[in-house]
Amino acid sequence: MRSRTRTAVAAAGMALALLASGCGADDGDGGAGSKKVEVFTWWADGGEKAGLDGLVAQFKTDCAQYEFVNGAVAGGAGSNAKQVLASRLQQSDPPDTFQAHAGAELSDYIKAGQIEDLSAQYKEWGLDSAFPKGLVDSLTVDGKIYSVPANIHRANVLWGNKSVLSKAGITAPATTLPEFFTQLDTLKAKGVATPLALGKDWTQQMLFEAVLISKLGPEKFSGLWTGQTDWAGADITDAINDYKKLLSYSNKDRDTFDWTDAEKLVMEGKAAYQLMGDWEAADLDAKGFKDYNYSVFPGNGDAYQWLADSFVLPKNAKNPEGTKCWLKTLGSAAGQKAFNTKKGSIPARTDANATDYPAYQQAAIADWAKGKPVPSCPHGSACSQGWQGAVASAQGKFSSDGDVAALQSALVAAAKQYAGK
Repeated sequence: MRSRTRTAVAAAGMALALLASGCGADDGDGGAGSKKVEVFTWWADGGEKAGLDGLVAQFKTDCAQYEFVNGAVAGGAGSNAKQVLASRLQQSDPPDTFQAHAGAELSDYIKAGQIEDLSAQYKEWGLDSAFPKGLVDSLTVDGKIYSVPANIHRANVLWGNKSVLSKAGITAPATTLPEFFTQLDTLKAKGVATPLALGKDWTQQMLFEAVLISKLGPEKFSGLWTGQTDWAGADITDAINDYKKLLSYSNKDRDTFDWTDAEKLVMEGKAAYQLMGDWEAADLDAKGFKDYNYSVFPGNGDAYQWLADSFVLPKNAKNPEGTKCWLKTLGSAAGQKAFNTKKGSIPARTDANATDYPAYQQAAIADWAKGKPVPSCPHGSACSQGWQGAVASAQGKFSSDGDVAALQSALVAAAKQYAGK
């Protein structure tokens, strides 16, 4: 789901500059007869790029009459890509298709009338029966379906450096937050400078949500985003205090780090743990690092915090038929296999063969089948982009000042502004 920040700012700036000067991916041969299909993503390197490359290879086989144009803009969680995309949509210059997180994040595009209804294509391609009903329901607004998911990712995974943990005498994953705090204290006592590696903004939101799941359980956590659970509750205060304690074990320069920078600390043995989505499996494998283990975040039990990358058909796309061919490939069994075997995620389809996938994904497929699904705000399945921004701002401030009451007040205010809208 993510890419490096070092190239992100330059990439976003260049894309915006091209936009301002009237230049874009279309070289003038757009329109009804165009054979080019510009696919806009934030998959620019590592395991993410490998997954995209696998999907593109399948697209070239299934849709040989069209030419794939890579519109990727680097940046963690799509932070830079979304800025560029917003500018293009405002100027009625959409790419032929763009990446968006499935779930509540799509509501912004739907309300703005920027994406097309794909319900007819779902029936034509058999996707309404190939995808789980719960997933299709999350993609449906007022009876219409607006995107095709490429995958299912799990956000609440704790990754560890096996050698660092072994040297500290840690041989089994913690299953509760108190056990985890004990492990972090042990690592600190053994001289590990950063027991828990962490990055900025959305990575901090992920860690906080993992703590919330541990404190509230799946049902009450999900209720935070529907108005059924009170953000002002004492259990939220307790969760914020535990989150604050976790920050004390993390790198002090976390607000300058992207997720891959935090990952590098784990790879180099300078950190023991990192909370990150399971795209980390593909990224570590792509970088040749094998000395890692993984477990669900302590206290999360069988909660499966899901997110899905999906693609849409923008209104006024230059090549809608080419986009439909891309979306059909994306939703097909062959397309999902080509993509997910390299991406670290699992297929959204229910007819996938688990033996086609590496060990981590086989375990994830089994967990998804029996786990309790919960959504993610920073990854769009729980909340709108406006709500994401409000939480990110509040947590960014908290990272520096540690004011528990102020963070909780900001979270309460954000829920009042965005819940149910």
